[in-house]
Amino acid sequence: MVQQIKYPISRPYLTEFERQNVIDAYDSSWISSTGKYIDLFEQNFSKYIGSKFGVAMSNGTTAIHIALEVLNIGKDDEVIVPDLTFAATINAVLHAGAKPVIVDINKENWCISPESIEKAITSKTKAIIPVHLYGMPCEMDRIMDISKKYGLYVIEDCAEAHGASFKEKKVGSIGHIGCFSFFANKIITTGEGGMCVTNDENIMKKLRILRDHGMSKEKKYFHEEIGYNYRMTNIQAAIGVAQLDRIEQILLERDTISKLYKTYLQGIEEISTQPACKEGKNVNWLFPLTIEINYRDTLMEKLKEHGIDSRAFFYPLSRMPIYKEYSKDISESLKVSLKGFNLPTYIGLTEGDINEIVKSIRSILHEIRCER
Repeated sequence: MVQQIKYPISRPYLTEFERQNVIDAYDSSWISSTGKYIDLFEQNFSKYIGSKFGVAMSNGTTAIHIALEVLNIGKDDEVIVPDLTFAATINAVLHAGAKPVIVDINKENWCISPESIEKAITSKTKAIIPVHLYGMPCEMDRIMDISKKYGLYVIEDCAEAHGASFKEKKVGSIGHIGCFSFFANKIITTGEGGMCVTNDENIMKKLRILRDHGMSKEKKYFHEEIGYNYRMTNIQAAIGVAQLDRIEQILLERDTISKLYKTYLQGIEEISTQPACKEGKNVNWLFPLTIEINYRDTLMEKLKEHGIDSRAFFYPLSRMPIYKEYSKDISESLKVSLKGFNLPTYIGLTEGDINEIVKSIRSILHEIRCER
């Protein structure tokens, strides 16, 4: 018998405000890729991030892909990516026809290592894609210094880090292009959807053209480039506008959830929680933690028996056969990946819920220790 999940890993936070916006978009008959909510979401989101321009996309993967295309990165070009990330990061590079170069992470923050970036640079390197993993900002000052030193583009993958900041600047506004995802499990959602943000007007204009089949903005149905259909719908944007209005509340409640987990997990020697960002502010997408390698998989299996979902960290890219040829020297990402997992994180979890989840963890770990 399959155990019913009482606490899923994630759940979108939808209210009457999203519903009313969707009805408004529906009643307007503008339900495809044109409408007031598209413009409003792009303007409001880019302003929130601290960038001049926002261009809505169909999802986070297409946002990274089109960012590469706009920067003319393709065949014979190399793009540096971290080993510990969701596959969309590297897939976008491959779809653009470029060669990904996988480098290691820092054990301190689980994000791409600036030292590893610099060691991997060749005459063919054109860009770096730092991933703000599990809401933790990368060391963006060092990465931007490297980009300036070698003349490289920086495309920030911010799919898991809406609202995170590094040295007073929100992630996404620091590199040349910031890419966001609004999938249903993200901090704010449009169901599916993404966004590119930038301060460069020329980049913005090209993003808009390539997003819409390469069609001229002056001559309807006259195509200037081979483009894509990477557009967001007005209905999706209507959800996004309502979500964005509450983002600070959402971040605050997620921060409370994180603090409660840390409080209740105190004293469990086998578990370590994600450290706070030293030079900025990380946000809480999921609640990530690490545990002694021999405990993790058994703990996750038994948590499911208790009705508690959990999620292991991403597999390192270098450990998957389809990507292995692109990897450099890797050591830290495998260690972190094998130990890491996430606990349920969503608006609506109460202190009582978190207490119950951690009680289950303590009970299961006690059983595991006794068996060994």
